[in-house]
Amino acid sequence: MNSKHVVITGANRGIGLALAQQFQQRGDQVTAVCRQPSVELEQLGVAIIDGIDVTDADARRLLAERLDGETIDVLVNNAGLLEGDDFTSFDEASIRRQFEVNAIAPLALTRALKPGLTKGSKVILITSRMGSMADNGSGGQYGYRMSKAALNAAGVSLANDFNSDGIAVAMLHPGYVQTEMVNNRGDISAAEAAGRLIQRMDEVNLESSGCFRHSNGEKLPW
Repeated sequence: MNSKHVVITGANRGIGLALAQQFQQRGDQVTAVCRQPSVELEQLGVAIIDGIDVTDADARRLLAERLDGETIDVLVNNAGLLEGDDFTSFDEASIRRQFEVNAIAPLALTRALKPGLTKGSKVILITSRMGSMADNGSGGQYGYRMSKAALNAAGVSLANDFNSDGIAVAMLHPGYVQTEMVNNRGDISAAEAAGRLIQRMDEVNLESSGCFRHSNGEKLPW
């Protein structure tokens, strides 16, 4: 397999860190994007662009400048935010924050980095089955559910808009992963989730562009 240039946001911990590690281990060129690098990320020896808050337009422009002239084979929009809430406790400011991080930032960052995407490139949106309407059997989690549903909608539009450029798009749900975001209560490790996600990323092509899948390969309902 030819080496790919993979750009990953939110790469300092959790799934993003595990993705960076596994892409590097198989010989890909990794650019890890984050606000503050962790010791674990620095020890990987991959290229790190830090000081990047994906919700900040100036930071996105800086990132685009740092990557100017480089081809991006796989752009992994992984940075995300979960602030738990229910109907009686939700906070409007919290919902807005989750929309900014989970839905608006990935779209805006993809636009900022579009010059580096070429025919055969892939845009990956790390989403959640909690953004599914049909799969919602428990309610609650308003900010996270709404923002991930919005992210999925953006992904379908991107798939349509990028089709003529030969760029594929996928929305991938990692699973319930043991990360700090969920206080390590998940069913699978970040390493296992990353391995499955990379398999799905490898499979993505123009024919499957716009898909919404579980990292285990299952097609998820909208």
